[in-house]
Amino acid sequence: MKKTLKDLTTEEKLRLICGKDCWHTCDFDGKLPFVRVTDASMGVRMPVDPVQWDGVKPSVSYPSLQMLGNTWDLGTVRTYAECVADDCLDYGADILLGPGVNIKRSPLCGRNFEYLSEDPYLAGVMARGYISALQSEGAGACVKHFCCNNLEYNRLQQSSEVDERTLREIYYKPFEIAMEAKPVSLMSSYNRINGVYGSEYQKGYDVLRKEYGFDGLIMSDWDAVRDRTKAAKAGLDLEMPYHPEHYEALVSDFRAGKITEEEIDVCAQRVLDLVCRCKEIQKGKTRKYALEERIAFTQKAEEEGIVLLKNNGVLPLKKGQILSMCGWFARSSAYNRKKPELISGGGSGHVVRLTPMFDMLEIMKRVHGGEISYEPAFSEDGVDSSFMIPGNAVDNAAMSDVNLVFAGTGAHLESEGGDKQTMKLYEAQVRTILDTAAVNKNTVVVLFAGSPVDMSEWVDEVAAVVYVGFPGEMGGEAIANVLTGKVNPSGKLSETFPLCYEDTPVSKGYSDTKITRYEEGLDVGYRYYDTYGVPVLFPFGYGLSYSKFEYCNLLLKTAGDGLDVNFEIENRSDIDGKEVAQVYVRAMSSYVYRPYKELKGFAKTLVKASKIEKISVRLDRRAFEYWSTATSGWKIEDGVYEIIIGASCADERLSAKVKIKNGELSVL
Repeated sequence: MKKTLKDLTTEEKLRLICGKDCWHTCDFDGKLPFVRVTDASMGVRMPVDPVQWDGVKPSVSYPSLQMLGNTWDLGTVRTYAECVADDCLDYGADILLGPGVNIKRSPLCGRNFEYLSEDPYLAGVMARGYISALQSEGAGACVKHFCCNNLEYNRLQQSSEVDERTLREIYYKPFEIAMEAKPVSLMSSYNRINGVYGSEYQKGYDVLRKEYGFDGLIMSDWDAVRDRTKAAKAGLDLEMPYHPEHYEALVSDFRAGKITEEEIDVCAQRVLDLVCRCKEIQKGKTRKYALEERIAFTQKAEEEGIVLLKNNGVLPLKKGQILSMCGWFARSSAYNRKKPELISGGGSGHVVRLTPMFDMLEIMKRVHGGEISYEPAFSEDGVDSSFMIPGNAVDNAAMSDVNLVFAGTGAHLESEGGDKQTMKLYEAQVRTILDTAAVNKNTVVVLFAGSPVDMSEWVDEVAAVVYVGFPGEMGGEAIANVLTGKVNPSGKLSETFPLCYEDTPVSKGYSDTKITRYEEGLDVGYRYYDTYGVPVLFPFGYGLSYSKFEYCNLLLKTAGDGLDVNFEIENRSDIDGKEVAQVYVRAMSSYVYRPYKELKGFAKTLVKASKIEKISVRLDRRAFEYWSTATSGWKIEDGVYEIIIGASCADERLSAKVKIKNGELSVL
């Protein structure tokens, strides 16, 4: 029989909204059903002890969400989430604490590998697809972190100072879009928003519930609650994990009349509803994919997300070429058996993989064949040691046709709880790249990282750069397939790679130990670089292919309140390839500030060699809106708008104009 609030005492209701332990809601010794939650970002992070934090059971390690963002592929997103839902069923987890939709405001943020994009539309659309698939297969989603948790520095205290329009158009927007998938829960952030802790952010919670239609439960991030009474009154339904002192203070406040039973009932009812909803979506669910299929899928997901950043024609590799390989990242398991999972992000998103860490030397011998030499050259922390001899790497490079350098960051640099100090690689890695490139013009850098890297010292000296992120279980096979041409790369950047940190708007804004001012406002990521003409290393939406694509025949048609954007993509090569076409909208005659252009649609399409594919992207009225601070609502201005089709935000291929007059849309 379903339990209701009438079945609970006042003390039980007070206890119910404070969590049972680190991972469960209260069940009162079997009186109530409960839900179990688990961390997520690269898969399921399931603790060995259901009460404690430390100690994690091995599970499928997927490419990080940053790499999922780089796929721009909603089919991949769906399968990814379905596989993770199966993992949740395997481990008895009712709720996955993800996806993370925080905007990548700074390239130094330690958790960027956990987030989907710098663009709110892309992040929101992909999160919506993820949530829908996850919950359709029996696992509840918990969208996080609401909101403006864009750095890890002093996250338990610092205040993100953001104006209302920027909140609405940038930092709320991915949550707004994600709410369309009806997630069962949402997580607050640690930080303050304009001086108010995320756990007490009633103004934002009201937007979620009253405007976006969110009817799920709002839970705290772990240890994010300072005052349980204030948080409950603001609308935070569940504190996690359980803190006896917080519960006791809540009871005391209730007895003192500082919080009413009606207010407690609202939170407690949502906990009961959450439990009921989670059990409901699990009914009749079985594993859609066998464990072996899920592990195999990690290769497919990585292949869709790998981004070819530079290529002078050296890739794909050719049969019979003599290869040299160097860099600890190629064979991390051979040189650090105690921590083979370092090629990933750290913190609550870290997953202990099921299979042994891949060995790129062994994989390349199998996939490419031929003569291959190897030298580690540097360790995971960039230090040369007695058995890692950079000079040998240089000698090997000089005697090879193509030199492959495996470089990057990892869990010791990119992790929850701290930010990177620099965008640059360790000096030992940079020196290895430069020295080997000096003796071999066909040097390829394979880059493992969860966020943009400053390549200014070496990018002009190498022949190719392949961005592989944090790739998961079968990432090695995916990387080898892209290098050898068995897979045509199709990933595109979901965030801008600036030339250096000093070029970012974040570097110029005010911040101290307590306050971060979002002085750039709407100009986050490509919006800033586009609007102010700031050069970048690689723009948002950028990624090369072994195919050559041409865009043509743009045709715009009004359709009800929306606009159908139709065009064609031709593959002018003899290699099948996938292309990510992006649709941007530019307001050309606005009376309020608008960034130069903004992403409002995209499509990833397979185009066969020498064939043409017709593409259609639908834009609704929201594509033309801005948040009016004068009227406190969304508004569409009359005026002229340019519809821009790009292969990236900087590579504009087609454009046409539309006009809005008296709210009516027409094609010019």
